[in-house]
Amino acid sequence: MNPGGKGANQAVAAARLGGDVTFVTSVGMDIFGEQTLQNLLKEGIDMSGLIKDENNPSGVAMITVDKHAENSIVVASGANMGIRKEDIDRYFSTEADYEILLMQLEIPMPVIEYAAEKAVKRGVKVILNPAPAAKLTDLLYSCLYLVTPNETETEFLTGIRPDDERSAVKAADFLRKKGVKNVIITLGASGAFVFSGDMQRTLPAPRVNAVDTTAAGDTFSGALAVALSEGKDIERAVNFANRAAARTVTKMGAQSSIPYLSELKDSLVK
Repeated sequence: MNPGGKGANQAVAAARLGGDVTFVTSVGMDIFGEQTLQNLLKEGIDMSGLIKDENNPSGVAMITVDKHAENSIVVASGANMGIRKEDIDRYFSTEADYEILLMQLEIPMPVIEYAAEKAVKRGVKVILNPAPAAKLTDLLYSCLYLVTPNETETEFLTGIRPDDERSAVKAADFLRKKGVKNVIITLGASGAFVFSGDMQRTLPAPRVNAVDTTAAGDTFSGALAVALSEGKDIERAVNFANRAAARTVTKMGAQSSIPYLSELKDSLVK
């Protein structure tokens, strides 16, 4: 067993890679909830946003990994679906200087939309990792500074499989026309396709010996948020995120595989 959950993984990645992270989540009144709290506190994450759900168990997932290091995941959401709009209000009723709101789709969609609207009104950049895949509303699209689907999620959202650069441009353009300012399509070992301003190209990932792809996308998202918050341009931010995700797939597990900033100072490829 390993601690995980997309939001938690992204929070851990951002914290380990130098970010100042506040994490809003909901857990059950069980051993998994308590372990989650203690694990994230050890990472230096602000857990004042933790909600304890007395009616539902903590979310859990069963992960299988095949001989090609690819994973399949079945999720029992539990307390994740207990987050409410009012749980979000406290973070936008103060003068806290948040730069980026990073979200995924393992919490209720109305809460995601509500938080995105609140963030935009405060001048906070909203990054959405649209996983697990679900249909997005025009309202949510219009709030997004950046969206980071993988190949499967891109096809789900746009009907276009990004099998090459031409199809990736077409899919990204579909999302841009929905109102998203920047699009990054993660392509696994091939890196990430970036559609931002005048940039429309794939930035390659380092070549590594992959053993488990679990949490690679979450690491990418967390690393990307940190790099952008530090003022890096989108090309440098994606290159940093690619390096972090590449390091993740060389280890087994979810949070256990997420690298620390010190690990990225060494070259991944000799």
